[in-house]
Parts: sequence; C-alpha cells; structure tokens
Amino acid sequence: MSEHAPQPDSPAPAEEKTLDKLLAEAQARIDEQKDAWMRAMADAENARKRARADVEAAHKFAVERMAESLLPVMDSMEAALQSKDVSGVEITSRQLKSALEKANVQEIRPAPGERFDPHKHQAMAAVESAAEPNTIVAVMQKGYRLHDRVLRPALVTVAKALENTGGNPIFDNNPNTH
Repeated sequence: MSEHAPQPDSPAPAEEKTLDKLLAEAQARIDEQKDAWMRAMADAENARKRARADVEAAHKFAVERMAESLLPVMDSMEAALQSKDVSGVEITSRQLKSALEKANVQEIRPAPGERFDPHKHQAMAAVESAAEPNTIVAVMQKGYRLHDRVLRPALVTVAKALENTGGNPIFDNNPNTH
C-alpha cells in the first residue's frame, strides 16, 4: 500500500454491519411486498376466472325458469291436440300467458289512434286515413317485451295523410309536377 492511501477508520466495520443489516431488512421487506403482490395478482386472476364462469353459467341457464314454466303448457297443448277439445286450447292459452307473465314478458298491443313509436312498433303499411298521420290504424300482430327490451315489435298499419284533397280525381299525383 502507498503512504497516501486513506487508512480505514476503526468505526468503518461497525458502519458496514449497520448498512448490511439495513440492506438485509430492506431486501426482506421487498421480498414480503413482492410475495403479497404476487398473492394479490393470483387472487385477482382467480376472481376473474370465477366471475367469467358465473357469467357463462348464467348465459347457459338463463332460460331455465322460463323453460320449466313452459313444460306444463306443452303437456296441455299435446293433450288438447289429441282430444280435439277447444276448451283444452283455451286452458293452454291461459297457461302460456301466465308463464310469460311470470317471466316478465309483457304484450305490446297498441290501440288504434295511438301514436306510432318505432321503438315498440314496426309499420308494415301506411294507409290513407282521416286519422292523424303517424298514428296506428290497425294492429296486425301484437309484440312482446322483456322488462324494457323489445323482443318483437308490434306489427301495425299506420295512417298517412289523404292525397288529392281538392285535386282532380283522374290523376293519382299532382298534375302540375309532370
């Protein structure tokens, strides 16, 4: 060694032990936090997998209650068809309506004169009518909704304004446009 090189002080070994001890404690805390983080990540992944499995099961068996309530309706329908009894068909119709009500399926049956709503109705035809334009004239087929979601819109005929009011009845269109 050279004469000009710094000489180690006697307190340095004690300081090294303290630094080594602090470093070891810090490393231990890091290891604990890393372990806790890894466990939290595994728990989160397990929760995601459970949630995914629950959603898949809910989709798969969503109609189970509805299907169970329709089975007696099917039995009654088959019995009515075998007996050719009209009262059996009426009973079956009531059972079916009851099953749909239990499943929160409601009819969409607009009344004539009701305003056309494209969210609930589907216009199949527009006819000239003295009724206010864009109102329902007739219902061709009722619709259904499940809660607030339309399963099938009601098929309706809608009123449109009368054409040729005061015009020449020979022409279908306004003759001034030709």
